[in-house]
Amino acid sequence: MPGLAAKPIIDIQVSVPDTEDEATYVPAVERAGARLRARDPGHRYFRPPADRPREVHVHVCESGSEWERNHLLFRDYLRAHPAARDAYAELKRELSQSYPDDRLAYTDAKAAFILDALDAAETWSKGVGWRLPEAG
Repeated sequence: MPGLAAKPIIDIQVSVPDTEDEATYVPAVERAGARLRARDPGHRYFRPPADRPREVHVHVCESGSEWERNHLLFRDYLRAHPAARDAYAELKRELSQSYPDDRLAYTDAKAAFILDALDAAETWSKGVGWRLPEAG
């Protein structure tokens, strides 16, 4: 996202009809160089193997799910609200210094900001008529 401080890793979100139907997408993601690392209800997480640079994370979620909606709404809200984007960038900078070697603590420490931003994003989405893009 332009203007947002970030680690040098691209996060890609892929939406599929059913995350349980792994045969329809896991082979393609793995051929692209990422390995399945985590299975959660409605979400799968892939990243390159440990011996390769970690340049990409792939998140596969279910089309129309709350997981998909929240992530796209958060992204679009930050794109539309530079002050919120900048506050998030500053928080990420601070947390990366506080938790340089603890990814879980870093992620947990962002949670309150993200939840507050999602509340604001819900209000914003109603005012502008934001909707989850239709699967295509």
